[in-house]
Amino acid sequence: MTTASTSFTHDPQCDLLLERLVDVPVELVWKAWTEPEHLKAWFAPKPFETVECEIDLRPGGIFRTVMRGPDGTEFADDTGGCYLEVEAPHRLVWTSALGPGYRPQQVPGEGEFQFTAELTFEAVGEGTRYSVRAIHATREDAEAHEEMGFSGGWSTALDQLVAHMTVSPDQ
Repeated sequence: MTTASTSFTHDPQCDLLLERLVDVPVELVWKAWTEPEHLKAWFAPKPFETVECEIDLRPGGIFRTVMRGPDGTEFADDTGGCYLEVEAPHRLVWTSALGPGYRPQQVPGEGEFQFTAELTFEAVGEGTRYSVRAIHATREDAEAHEEMGFSGGWSTALDQLVAHMTVSPDQ
């Protein structure tokens, strides 16, 4: 599926960025991000786990996960986020600010924030240049996301994606 690409201007005050070269082909990185059974295996940094995943891989479609902590507490966005762009196998853009069908979401409560995730996957030899940008409305939201563990959590999750797709690419 293809949509017109939006070019985001990087704002170092409001955007968080994770970029790495990984030894997994682009097609498998795409599969890890777009097939629920794969995403559930790696998306939450251990000891958290992703126990539910709903993906409707099209602009306006839902992206929703439920994570469970080691104490059994579940963290869910009941309405999920919305895909804005789907360009297989190189680009995904989704947002928590909109629900399925581009329906605006409620403004989050105290200590919560909305963001847009821009993921790009570029083939480099047999591997992938993996880039995730979390785009926030304010510097304070970006700082809150970083304090929540964006850099460490998303980096750990990427390590788990690599391990999973190295062992289980055909499941």
